Amino acid sequence: MPTNDYHFITRWRLNATTEEIAHILADAPGLTRWWPSVYLDVRELAPGDARGLGKVIGLHTKGWLPYTLRWQFRISEIAPNGFTLQAEGDFVGRGIWTFAQEGEWAVVTYDWKIQADKPLLRYLSFLMKPIFAANHHWAMAQGERSLKLELARRRASSPAELARIPAPPGPTTFSPLPLLGFAAGLALAYALLRRR
Repeated sequence: MPTNDYHFITRWRLNATTEEIAHILADAPGLTRWWPSVYLDVRELAPGDARGLGKVIGLHTKGWLPYTLRWQFRISEIAPNGFTLQAEGDFVGRGIWTFAQEGEWAVVTYDWKIQADKPLLRYLSFLMKPIFAANHHWAMAQGERSLKLELARRRASSPAELARIPAPPGPTTFSPLPLLGFAAGLALAYALLRRR
């Protein structure tokens, strides 16, 4: 498997119905409002059919690392319990959202199998793969936290109750550049040693 291949499975357990979760996730442009720590800009490029099949979304995203990603996805399959997207751009691959109801809990699974095509990710994956993976896990943890807040906002029964719900976490402002500089130094040292 190439070093720039990634496969992540994320599971969220939320006090919600699968219909609530599916409705929120189907509104891709809404991601910038309720998951702003990751989604900096989201635009619908093509609407798809009446169910959203074939819909194309353009994204500008960020994690806690000091780079952003530009990519897009197309909804390639819609099932009764979720949907599949095909990604291209800085990511190439597929993501599968699956929803299961367990009593009052919605179990949300995201199966994300991609190749990182952004040059930074592609060329440093052999060294930085654990850090890039940690960045993904951080982003998904922010998504779960933000989705819980979004559910609370939608269920608020009064303006006072709505006002007590905190805003979702925003994008990171700190810089892990020293960590990346150290990793780049290691990569350079490794490359020099291989030349000998």
